[in-house]
Amino acid sequence: MSTTETTKQRELLTFKLRDQEYALDIMTVREIRGWTRATPMPLAPSFMRGVINLRGTVLPIMDLAERLGLPKCDQDDRSVIVVVQNEGSTIGLLVDAVSDIVTLDPKDMQTPPDTATRNGRNVIAAITLLDNRMIRVLDLLYVIALPESDAA
Repeated sequence: MSTTETTKQRELLTFKLRDQEYALDIMTVREIRGWTRATPMPLAPSFMRGVINLRGTVLPIMDLAERLGLPKCDQDDRSVIVVVQNEGSTIGLLVDAVSDIVTLDPKDMQTPPDTATRNGRNVIAAITLLDNRMIRVLDLLYVIALPESDAA
């Protein structure tokens, strides 16, 4: 890895899930939209709220809080769907509220402890402190991949 790659700043979208703050790489975010009622799909994992019509495309909606083992999101006026795309998969993530876009140096991000792992992968890619707030940067690939027990 070259020196320029290791010092390149990252832009992150920060958002709330319950009373916790998380972030995703802004390059994975396609759009942010208000909550739209999803049509449930039979036999889907409990964290999958269903699907919505996004300009003629069927978009699956995941309750990100429940996916991460937190209590389900309650939809209200502040609830939003963050549409993300990673490695060809596009999905809507239901979150409580979007906070901000922040720019961080990689040196400001710390490796998380191995406490949030499943099948050897850590759901948190990094942890950073920003204005006395602890922000967990999610590993999007892990988040949107269905657990093996739920995959048919």
